[in-house]
Amino acid sequence: MLSLLLIFVAAIYFPGVIVKVKAIFAGRKGPGILQPWYDIFRLLKKGSVYSSSSSFVFQIAAPIYFTTVLVAALFIPFEESIALFSFTGDFVLFAYLLGLGRFVIILSALDVSSGFEGMGANREAFYSMLMEPAFFILMGSLAMFTGYTSFHDIFANLHYNSYFSAIIGIIASYVLANITLVETSRLPVDDPLTHLELTMVHEVMVLDHSGFDLGIIKIANNIKFVLFSTLSANCVIPQALDLWIRIVMLLVIQAAFAAGIGWLESFRARNKMAMNAQYILSINAVALILIFVAMIIKNKI
Repeated sequence: MLSLLLIFVAAIYFPGVIVKVKAIFAGRKGPGILQPWYDIFRLLKKGSVYSSSSSFVFQIAAPIYFTTVLVAALFIPFEESIALFSFTGDFVLFAYLLGLGRFVIILSALDVSSGFEGMGANREAFYSMLMEPAFFILMGSLAMFTGYTSFHDIFANLHYNSYFSAIIGIIASYVLANITLVETSRLPVDDPLTHLELTMVHEVMVLDHSGFDLGIIKIANNIKFVLFSTLSANCVIPQALDLWIRIVMLLVIQAAFAAGIGWLESFRARNKMAMNAQYILSINAVALILIFVAMIIKNKI
């Protein structure tokens, strides 16, 4: 229950941190930290408009997407604090819950008969296909290193008592951070603020969503960001510290990650579309290094 509470707390302030940092680097005062949520609440008060060319698939896509992300949050532990759902191999169901949500959003993009949304759906499916192996290689490596196959047991037994084991924590955190950028459609893969349909990925897929549906999609995106960044933080926070110190460290890491994204989006251009596949495959290559390090530690090679 503690992990779920921390996820919701982080999801409240991290979008505002990104916006605030980008405003500072642009020389502007910028909106308040909670402004993105004020915008979301305004959307939630509005009704949704549905295209006459769409079917019931489009109407149920946003609630299903939101539900899958919310249920996936129930699998995320925080150090020794067990998640609400925890069992052997739970990270597999976690990955495919998010995959189900992505699938219905892709279907909704195809359902409205828009060529632009079809292009975004194509890219989303392609990038997720390339990104999925990195997550499973990562979790397989951590499972081999700890001897456990659930989120809670893996992070509860992730001890760094040698240089090799410390390398595992650093690489795992790096891979999860990059997975976060891809899964939440941030730079350098996608720019959430772009309005050129030919180069958009996630944003072009939700162009026809409005009102309440768009609001819960934005909430789900915020929660998804925090899910992966919490997993990344679990890889580097020492368990020997007191609980309150670890909680503060988690929230600080979340804020620092959001600030880093704000800095990145202020000074870096997005990748060329042809370079995104190479970028994602490079993350898979780094994840493969992780599994070799785990095999060396466990004397498998």
